[in-house]
Parts: sequence; C-alpha cells; structure tokens
Amino acid sequence: MDHLLGIGGVGMSALAQAMVCAGRSVSGSDRTLGTPALRRLEAQGVRVYPDDGSGVTAETTRVVVSTAIEATNPGLVRARALGIPVVHRAAALAELLSARKLVAVCGTCGKSSVTAMLGHVLSACGFDPVVVDGAAVVGWNGAVRWGGGEWAVAEVDESDKSLTAFKPYAAIVTNASADHYSEAEMNEVFDAFVKDVPGPVVDARGERYEAADFDAQNRSLAKRMAVALGADAAAADAALETFPGVERRMQRMGTCAGAVVYDDYAHNPEKLRALLCALKHRHPLGVALLWRPHGYGPLRKMMDALAATFRETMGLMDHLALLPVYDAGGTADRSVNSDALAALVPGAVPVNDLEDAERVLRAWAPSCGALVTAGARDPGLPGLARRLGEETT
Repeated sequence: MDHLLGIGGVGMSALAQAMVCAGRSVSGSDRTLGTPALRRLEAQGVRVYPDDGSGVTAETTRVVVSTAIEATNPGLVRARALGIPVVHRAAALAELLSARKLVAVCGTCGKSSVTAMLGHVLSACGFDPVVVDGAAVVGWNGAVRWGGGEWAVAEVDESDKSLTAFKPYAAIVTNASADHYSEAEMNEVFDAFVKDVPGPVVDARGERYEAADFDAQNRSLAKRMAVALGADAAAADAALETFPGVERRMQRMGTCAGAVVYDDYAHNPEKLRALLCALKHRHPLGVALLWRPHGYGPLRKMMDALAATFRETMGLMDHLALLPVYDAGGTADRSVNSDALAALVPGAVPVNDLEDAERVLRAWAPSCGALVTAGARDPGLPGLARRLGEETT
C-alpha cells in the first residue's frame, strides 16, 4: 500500500486519485482533516490518518512525499525507522503514467486550466486519455480523468524542479515569470525540460497577451497541442465550447447582495493581475478581493511585486482585504505577515480570520459588482465563497 504524506494537498490528492483509478491501495495523512478533497478521497476508498505517523503501518510498502514534507514529519520519521522506501510525488506519478504517451504541461501560470482543457478536447476527439491535473475539474469528481487510451496528460511542477522526473513525448510551456525562482532561472528550467522532448512542443513564452485574455491563451494552447497530436481542428474548437471549467479558477459560486461571488487559486502577482483584470473588465462596478498568502517564504519573496500588482490593478471602486498567512505548521520563519503587505497598499484592510473577512465582504457586497476569495492551500477560502454565494438577495 502506498502512503502519501500531505495527501490533502492539490498535487498529492490528485496522485492519490490516480492511484486508486489504476487499482492501487492507497492511504495518506494530513495536518488538516475533513476537507472536501479528503472526503472525496475517502469516498473512493482511501484511508486517511492524522499527521502523527499512525498511518505508516506494516501494510505500507512505500511512502510518497513532496518537497513540502519536512524531515521531522512523523510519518517520514517512522518510514525511515521501519526501512520503508520513500519516493517523491513526481517520481511516483511518472512511474504511474510510464505506460502512456505523456503530454506534460508546465509553466508559471495556467497549467491546471490548459491541462484540463487539453484533456477535455482529446476526450471529445476520441483519444480517451488519462488526465492528472493540479486542480479539480468540474464534472470529473476530482482532478483525474482515467481513460483507456494510449495518451496521458499531466500537469508537472516547476516549483521544486521536480518536473525533471518526467520524460514526456510532448510538452506545453504556458509562460515563465518570477515566482519560485527568478524569471531567468525559470526559463533555464523550462529550456532544459523541453530540449529532449521527441514530439511536439507548444511553447508560449514568447507570446504576449493582455492579462484579461489569458483564458483565450489557454484555449489556444490546448487546441494547438490537440491538433499537433492528430485531433481535428474543428472538433477541437467545438469541444472547447463545452469545456466545463476548473474548480477554483475564477469559479462562480453564486451571488451576495447583488454582487457575483467568485473563488480562485491565484497566489502570485501574475495570477492575481490576470484575475483582477478579467473581473474588472466583467464587473465595472468594482471588485472586492479577499486574499490570503499561502506561505511566509513566498510572501517575503513576492512582497514588492504583490504590492505593485494591487496598487496598479485596483481602482477607487475596488476593495482589498488581506488575511494572515495560511500557517500549515512546521519550522517556517514567521517574521513577516500580511500586515506588512497591507502597509504597502493604500486602502488595504487587514482582517483577522475568515469570520472577520466574511463580515467585511458582506458589508462591501451591495456597492460592488463582484466578491472574490483568492489564495492557495487554505480550504476555508472556497468554503467562505460558497457561504457568500448562497445569499441571493
């Protein structure tokens, strides 16, 4: 049985679902239990344990980790004490997909949307692919589509350079910008990754789109790769018109006091800029954004760029509320928090928690066109958006 540490994370939960689809026995542990992603996995037969090492048992044949798992994690410590093999998530996914012809989707932004779009198009065009995304897709009951064809499509991660575990037949590069590394280093990573790809490569790094037109770019990338693999262009266009969308990608959740409620995964300056530009174009009455940084290190690194993004994209009719950093535990340097970012953005309102944030957003709703919850990792954000969207006054 494979045991996945941090199984509630977007990448790990997708891997767990793919393993189940492939007929494997899976268990996992996480610091946060009872989230929608974990409930979905439990319904599919995955055993989920608290993050105390208790899930690593005599039945465990392999422990799967991500780069985020610290050496002191109880499950990892127990696995090493018992001599149980430990592998990285990327290596485990690459092994799981090794019998298929893999199309790898990488890039700083847009990976999840492009992966889902390409999987949807290939499915509609008769390829019946396996698809493993980094986000849940509407209608898929998770982030995985498990087909019986020869093709696989997977989102691969540049944040820790683990994309090098994959040897794809074809690849898409959506873009490259400073996020986990400088833009120059990101380009080096992507250059090295696509250098030996034997099949078609769709590389959009030299293309320039307005931030509000990124969805248009994502559709273009998915269509171009599908056609390069043999899909009919007209059929690809028709399939894209029926694409159901990706959860937490400008996902409409309802209305609140006349304002449309959205939830989004945007967690870096480029994603936030694209989100805000698209919503401001759609809702000229103004946008109220609640944002939560997903880590102390990323906030520290992106502080100036985040402040510039908010200052440049948010106008007099817009509102910004900032939650404290989502604290997932561990040994992170906690010397910086959202109050430092708020001080750099005129009009930004620090809020203490989700309850405080809900009160503020409800007060803003009657004067706005849209309310938006955004950020990675925190399962409370989409939950808040659902509560806000239930009010249709």
